[in-house]
Amino acid sequence: MRDIMGMMGKVKEMQAKMEQMQAEIAALDVEGTSGGGLVTVRLNGKGDMLALKIDPSLFKEDDVEILEDLIVAAHKAAKERAEAIAAEKTKELTAGLPIPPGFKMPF
Repeated sequence: MRDIMGMMGKVKEMQAKMEQMQAEIAALDVEGTSGGGLVTVRLNGKGDMLALKIDPSLFKEDDVEILEDLIVAAHKAAKERAEAIAAEKTKELTAGLPIPPGFKMPF
C-alpha cells in the first residue's frame, strides 16, 4: 500500500513539473532567419508568430516571390528551433521514464 501512495506522490510531482514546463515552453521567444538575415521571424513556444522583420532592400516588385519564400523559410526555422527546445525540456523532465521513442507529449 505504501508503494501506491509513494507512486501517487511521484505522479503529482511529475504533473506539477509538466505544467511548469508547458508554461515555460509557451513563454519561449525564438527567432528564425533566412536569406542571410534579410528576413527574421519571431515565434512563441506555441508556434504563433510574434514579429516579422524584412530588410527594406527586398521591396522591389520583381522580388515578391523571393520575399514570400524567405518568410516561409524563416518561419520554418523559428518553429523548428522552438520544437527542439521543447523536446529538450521534455527529455530533461522525463529522464529515466520508459517513454517509447517518438512519443510526443500532448501540448
